[in-house]
Amino acid sequence: MLPTISKGRTPSNVRPNPVFPHYLRRIIKWRQMDIEYTFWQMLHLCTSPKVVYQHTKYHKQTKNQWARDDPAFVVICILLLAFSTLAYCAAYDCSTAHAVFVIISVLLFHFLLTGVVLAACCWFLTNNYLREEAPNSHAVEQRVEWLYAFDIHCNSFFPMFIILYVIHYFLSPLLVAHGFIPVLLSNLLFMVAVSYYHYLNFLGYDVLPFLERTTFFLYPIGIVIVLSPIMILSGFNPSRYIMNMYFSQRL
Repeated sequence: MLPTISKGRTPSNVRPNPVFPHYLRRIIKWRQMDIEYTFWQMLHLCTSPKVVYQHTKYHKQTKNQWARDDPAFVVICILLLAFSTLAYCAAYDCSTAHAVFVIISVLLFHFLLTGVVLAACCWFLTNNYLREEAPNSHAVEQRVEWLYAFDIHCNSFFPMFIILYVIHYFLSPLLVAHGFIPVLLSNLLFMVAVSYYHYLNFLGYDVLPFLERTTFFLYPIGIVIVLSPIMILSGFNPSRYIMNMYFSQRL
């Protein structure tokens, strides 16, 4: 008799990837998150990011996946982002309803939606154009996990958050003033933040042994360095522009 497969069961050789559902379930289970390790990662992303991605290699060896299975990093980023945006609203917003709208829009669009889009673009780019060809037909095909691409965005976002949400907040009275010095400092701050974001993006993909030409992720840094002097000479102040765009208090 020929072997049959019941309609209600999945064939043994086709197994759905349980990583993402498990990742989402752990978001509401605070005790299962490794908070201490997450803060260790955040500290070293600002001081020695290569150490973080060295540990990513160890994670691959022990868990057989590049992506984190712990959502603690995302949860803590969201909480820190909410508190920092609330501080901005308290200082530069006059309406409670508008402040709530700003906080929600920053969390959903600045962090989550932007992260999902950027991760999807990098995931598509790396898997279709930057992967090395397998040396022989019997080699196991390796691909970039979408969740790992999102991890890279989160890692790259955190130092940028420190610069543009924390340091920028304390320097904002100076940065939003009129004159050449505020324009210069504001552009330099944004240049450093955006450049460091793309540098960490490069480190995240460069650590994958099956990718080539990962220096592609460094190209935006050159664009930023070229555009910054132009914006400084034109008198464009990104701090004033963003603050006036988001907050009701006119500067």
